[in-house]
Amino acid sequence: MKDILFNKNFTCVAVSKTKPIEDIEKIYNLGHKDFGENKVQELELKHSSLPKDIKWHMIGHLQTNKVKKVVPLVSLIHSVDSLKLLKAINKESKKLNKITDCLIQINISNEDSKYGFSKDQLGFLNKNSLKEYPNIRIRGLMGMASFSSDKNIVEKEFHFLKGIFNELKKELTGFEILSMGMSNDYEIALEAGSNMIRIGSKIFGRRNYH
Repeated sequence: MKDILFNKNFTCVAVSKTKPIEDIEKIYNLGHKDFGENKVQELELKHSSLPKDIKWHMIGHLQTNKVKKVVPLVSLIHSVDSLKLLKAINKESKKLNKITDCLIQINISNEDSKYGFSKDQLGFLNKNSLKEYPNIRIRGLMGMASFSSDKNIVEKEFHFLKGIFNELKKELTGFEILSMGMSNDYEIALEAGSNMIRIGSKIFGRRNYH
């Protein structure tokens, strides 16, 4: 587990959703500071109960009406999947005089159940267009591969995202995070060039959703 948490080649976001405070404290006490949540109410509770030097990551789908609650609490939003959401984050960040770091979510699996932009919807990712969002800093991309046992499919999707990332990195300043890979496919993601992985069960054990 420590090999995942403290590897200098990538950042591991410990996905703490549904996990109790005590479990997060155990990982925090090892020296780990990056934790990921996907529900706003749970994020608020944990943020208020745990040390303030934790870097909270919003990794789940974020509704625009929840942005106001999330912006003050997080160090990185992984799941920006629409221009409407981008505008809402910028608006709330401006009120707080904050620059919010965000990742643009790309739908690399083409599954209807997954959120995210398609490659041909990324025309706004240029220096001129991004001037419309002065309180947002686009740090990179996030994507989730198909939940498939076929390694070739997953590998192909991750390499596709890495290709988009490489092109955008040439033009955008501070564009350096590629968040892809979870407990079931992070090794493939790292081979494909990921530098941020989101790991839950490999750290905390299997989830109980009851």
